Amino acid sequence: MDANHRHTFDIDDAFLRAWPLPQPHAGGDKEIRGHVLILGGSREMPGAIILSATAAMRAGAGKLTIATGASVAQLVAMAMPEARVIGLEEHETDGFKLDALSTLDPLTDRVDAMLVGPGMRDEASTARLVHALLPSLDAAEVNLVLDACGMDALLRLPPDWPEGKPMRFARPVIMTPHCGEMAHLTGRDKDTLVDAPDAPAQTAAQEWNAVVALKGRRTVIAAPDGTLWQHDCAGNVGLAASGSGDVLAGIIAGLAARGAPPAQAACWGVALHARAGDRLAARMGTLGYLARELPGEIPALLEQLGGKNAVEEQAIRRESGEQ
Repeated sequence: MDANHRHTFDIDDAFLRAWPLPQPHAGGDKEIRGHVLILGGSREMPGAIILSATAAMRAGAGKLTIATGASVAQLVAMAMPEARVIGLEEHETDGFKLDALSTLDPLTDRVDAMLVGPGMRDEASTARLVHALLPSLDAAEVNLVLDACGMDALLRLPPDWPEGKPMRFARPVIMTPHCGEMAHLTGRDKDTLVDAPDAPAQTAAQEWNAVVALKGRRTVIAAPDGTLWQHDCAGNVGLAASGSGDVLAGIIAGLAARGAPPAQAACWGVALHARAGDRLAARMGTLGYLARELPGEIPALLEQLGGKNAVEEQAIRRESGEQ
């Protein structure tokens, strides 16, 4: 921990149990578990959005909509039978045309969280679409998670943006950069970020109005109000594999859809992701497990760490004679 950040909270089991996630009522339906919309994928990386979508559902979201390129929509739909899959028109660069706004904008009133970025490859097109979506997302108070090239909205500003004015989100968003992406977004040296991530994460969170989960061997999560959390992932190098970040972003989006505030969704998401890796490493070995295997560990971890679940609450009511 950096010496000037003495009040960083450690995300351990006791911390998580003291900050329980919102739980759906035992008699509720899929609507009360939250609706998550995931925008991403491309011709070369359709798997990323499948990983994120699976993780969001494993984190407890009740409804799932996926918006991806028309060229891969059918493939994604077959891989994710739980989802409504929308095919969007694409540029030759693999980005989505701004016409997608007419399809996505009406959905913002019906979703609780939106994840943008997994598997997307055209930073300019993605940034234009993010900026175009922000007004409706803000109006509907949708929790927005930006991952991968979705975060380039910070750097690629609309043509009418006031010159010299830095980007700052009107409502707090969640951002999930690794140190290389953080170096790209801030101009800081990557090695310095790896060695001392605390202060840069705090500064970025305050300047961007974002909950920033800066991923690394020690992941730090910073909130706009200056609060800082940390989670030590140094013992599990198996998480450093293709697709692992897509899974983490999906977990966070699923938790946000369930009603977790941005900071809680980020902290719990980082912890669940790491513990899923620990369970796989113990069972299969430190190296060689796949990102697609991480989401399957999440439901049991949620019950282990999250206190009473809806099934337990229902049993308690039956035993007490409640209807």
